[in-house]
Amino acid sequence: MQSKLTFQDKYDAIGKQSKLYEGVFITAVKTTGIFCRPSCRARKPMPENVLFFDTAKEAIQHGFRPCKICKPMEKMDETPNYIKSVMEKLYENPFLRIKDIDLQERGVEPNQIRRWFKKHHNITFQAYQRMLRINSAFNDIKRGETITSSAFSNGYSSLSGFNDSYRSIFGGPASESKHKTTINIARFTTPIGPMFACATEQGICLLEFTDRKMLETEFKDLCKRLNAVILPGENDHLGQVQSELSEYFAGERRLFTVALHTPGTGFQQSVWKVLQEIPYGETRTYKQQAIAVGNPNGVRAVASANGSNRVAIIIPCHRVIGSNGQLTGYGGGIYRKKWLLDLEARNNNSQHSIQRGITSNIPLNAVLEHRSGGRHAHS
Repeated sequence: MQSKLTFQDKYDAIGKQSKLYEGVFITAVKTTGIFCRPSCRARKPMPENVLFFDTAKEAIQHGFRPCKICKPMEKMDETPNYIKSVMEKLYENPFLRIKDIDLQERGVEPNQIRRWFKKHHNITFQAYQRMLRINSAFNDIKRGETITSSAFSNGYSSLSGFNDSYRSIFGGPASESKHKTTINIARFTTPIGPMFACATEQGICLLEFTDRKMLETEFKDLCKRLNAVILPGENDHLGQVQSELSEYFAGERRLFTVALHTPGTGFQQSVWKVLQEIPYGETRTYKQQAIAVGNPNGVRAVASANGSNRVAIIIPCHRVIGSNGQLTGYGGGIYRKKWLLDLEARNNNSQHSIQRGITSNIPLNAVLEHRSGGRHAHS
């Protein structure tokens, strides 16, 4: 695994509409004078007409203008303001039922909002509203309200309709609410692609990129472990994690303070704890991590526990590399792993470049080798 993409690597990546390289590089086309995201759906240019830049700023400085199709100056898949406005209204009042005519009065095309919810949440807009009402009713019941009072106060016209909706989501009657947990979910954007965050009352239980292949499996595993159902809704931890991640991506935060709720085996918990002890801007090999856990021969078990980590970035499994110094597997994509390590290395270098004699232009492997005196490359 090379730490730096070649021209051919980048050229092979474009034209596939893959989000794995979001934030890694920018494609500029000489013949049109525009620059695009790696995932742009525009026609793939001939290689002799292509230039690659690390950032949109560099492309602009070289005289290129942003593509109108993929809009590389905006965050990828960011929630449009008109949808944010509708969602805020629903959070303020889950009793509200927004119909097509209400959307049209707001200047919103109903088909447009339906397509957006289906694409990004894999549910219809109406289903999203129902889940918000159910979430509100569930919390009312947990606080001691009667089922009947909760049903009618959240906009249901009949108790049977409420019970049917409740059973379809929770898999059981509302009378069993006291034994169930709600996991609230939020979607937000980052410089390297959109993410989902999930939280219970105790803390963040999942933080993953939306295109992670094992995401559905992780959702099911969480629901099973916590006897829970995942629903949209407001949660203080969700607001805090988005704020802290925004600071992290801006290079303004190194430590996270948001509470975590990470069910797992005793061994997994010990591995995740050691992960959180790896300093910002540094790396460990799987062997070093196994030694830190107290199981020097358990490299494979440690790697498996890393792979079971559901809270990306905050529990920083991206800081673990192979014994040869190469970047090994990462659930969010290997080049996101490199992007995160580069971000942290740059911020460390900006503060300590004089003392360490390192610049942010040195390749990642050289930075790691310099810091460890060669030890990171051989465990």
